[in-house]
Amino acid sequence: MLGLQATIDKDSGFCFGVVYAIDMAESILNEQGYLYCLGDIVHNDEEVARLKKKGLRIIDHADLANLRNEKVLIRAHGEAPSTYRTALENNIDLIDASCPVVLKLQNRIRTTHDSKKKVLIYGKHGHAEVAGLLGQTGGEALVFQDLSELDGQELPPEFSLYSQTTKSTDKFYQIRDELVRRGYKVETNDTICRQVSNRDVELRNFAKQFDRIVFVSGKKSSNGKVLYEVCRSQNPQTYFVSSAGELNAGMFSKNERIGICGATSTPMWLMEEVKEALERL
Repeated sequence: MLGLQATIDKDSGFCFGVVYAIDMAESILNEQGYLYCLGDIVHNDEEVARLKKKGLRIIDHADLANLRNEKVLIRAHGEAPSTYRTALENNIDLIDASCPVVLKLQNRIRTTHDSKKKVLIYGKHGHAEVAGLLGQTGGEALVFQDLSELDGQELPPEFSLYSQTTKSTDKFYQIRDELVRRGYKVETNDTICRQVSNRDVELRNFAKQFDRIVFVSGKKSSNGKVLYEVCRSQNPQTYFVSSAGELNAGMFSKNERIGICGATSTPMWLMEEVKEALERL
């Protein structure tokens, strides 16, 4: 045995928005034995698989259009207005677990759009939250995930800049500063979730304390990719894994101190499984 000393970051794990959605889903699953959910309830395959065993049925928007007289959970990422219209037409009871931070952002974007201002959204193309934000503007907002995408775009001299809630605060302000440098008048709306952005500072401190870091996250998690890079910037000996099965003895040396942390979509039970696996190596 390698005699590894593994420590889980006490601040890692689900954010309050994900906790709220999963608690709501489990409550209904315990009552009626099944529940439809529009999209993966969280960007973590292990947690989704656990809930599927309890009766969670993942559907997409095409499935929703063909569903009638059922309960459907809206996950923390939120949804576009068209989803609510479909539910009304199909007599679907929406269980709305949209994160309050996301709902506030949706309302601000809708208000800005209604005032005829151009809206730019810094976010990941195709991400569930971003699709819901885009829907607030009838698809008219400009979404970009890298500043280079704006090169050659005809932008008005003045616009309103928003961000997906799980993006890096530093990157958001770098983008704002560069757009101002290019001569645009930018109305800046910092809508990044502070529970997420505060993890940045906490993880920097955590990652420095260990010989190696094992960062546990689903491959689909945008927040996971951001926080993994934060860890790696402080500790180059950082591994990204989605489950304990991805670990092997060749990755470590004897008696190393290993820090375990994760994304806001990573369940604590999964990090505990990783800790147990490390201690068995």
